[in-house]
Amino acid sequence: MSEPAPPAPPVEPTTAFAPPRSALARLAVLMATGCFDMMGMLMVLPLVPFYAKRMGASDTMVGILAGSHAFAMLVTAPLWGRLSDRYGRRPAILFGLLASGVAFLVFAVTDNLWVLLLSRLFQGAGAGTIGVVQAYVSDTVGPSQRAKALGWFTAATSAGVMLGPVVGSLASGFGPHAPGFIAAGLALANVSAAYFLLPEPEKTSSVTKRRQLRHAIVDVFRHPLLPAHRMIWIYTAGMMAFMAMNGVLALFLQRRFGVTTKTIGYFYFYVGGIGLLMRGGVLGRLVDKLGDVRVLRLGALSIALGQALVPFARSLPVLVPLMALMPIGTAMLFPATTAQVSRHAPAGHVGEFMGLQQALGGVSRVLGPVWAGFVFQHLGPSWPFWFAATLMTAVGALAWGAGTEESPAAEPAAPAVVAR
Repeated sequence: MSEPAPPAPPVEPTTAFAPPRSALARLAVLMATGCFDMMGMLMVLPLVPFYAKRMGASDTMVGILAGSHAFAMLVTAPLWGRLSDRYGRRPAILFGLLASGVAFLVFAVTDNLWVLLLSRLFQGAGAGTIGVVQAYVSDTVGPSQRAKALGWFTAATSAGVMLGPVVGSLASGFGPHAPGFIAAGLALANVSAAYFLLPEPEKTSSVTKRRQLRHAIVDVFRHPLLPAHRMIWIYTAGMMAFMAMNGVLALFLQRRFGVTTKTIGYFYFYVGGIGLLMRGGVLGRLVDKLGDVRVLRLGALSIALGQALVPFARSLPVLVPLMALMPIGTAMLFPATTAQVSRHAPAGHVGEFMGLQQALGGVSRVLGPVWAGFVFQHLGPSWPFWFAATLMTAVGALAWGAGTEESPAAEPAAPAVVAR
């Protein structure tokens, strides 16, 4: 008590979220490209299980198809992050958008199960740049505003999530190849817009020492409870639980409620709309009032409750409000966790840490749908949800061990980055 208080760290303005006008313009372009990219992805994603079944795939193979997208993200995300730290965010984002466009075109022209798998791999490689996009946001706004900015960006992607499945379901009425062609056209327009309108962000710091990627990943395993690493593990486990549920959701709705390719889009529209409202309006207020860590705890609780209760729904009036718990939870959990990772990443290595987060999250995106498809096939449609709820409960316990102090100066630093 008698020791003098340490000097207070510099305080960023905490009034309304108002970065410089140029930063707002960059965020607006990034939000637009993210929205249309996600719209194209979600035009295709809900249709994959139905198309795969038509091509003779088993339930387990449907899970593998869902996981293949994540496998490509796993392989490419840390490389994209490292390349973006060295050569710039803009080139990586442009290449990712282009890869997505190629994937949609392949999806549009194929009637072969293995080519469908190839298209999912290409799309996952393009989506591997999500860590670069998050690093772009971190380069554009200050640490105290990142959860809000990431919430704005994910609100834009939620708009794509909301509209894409409906457009895809409507497009399927013109033939099975129409959704892929429309998604490819959107991707081409997206690449053009990003090329002309999305500038390279100003570098806030330079990287003077580098680790090999394998050493960076090993450090996350060796020091799992350091602040940045803890948040990466929360993101990873949370993504595992979410993707397990998402990987079998279409099969669950088909078996329990008779959903088809022409109606599945409306369920995604509903879920995406709730996510849009949460990220665009509610998240910022919650972060201001509670802070990132408390918000992500609430998110984990909401997802766990939704996953545990959805299998008990036997009618649509019961299902609809229970499904809402999951987009409400993801809108809180993932942006807040990502903001905490960027807050605690060593200076000049934000892209690398975002890439690490996406790489380990990619493991979850691979394994979650695969084991969920296996459990769905061999134990029944309810069990993947209950297993995912148990895992999400563990996420909440891990989040509970994190401190609630929001100032990076008051928390232990991430491990020093050393040359190896």
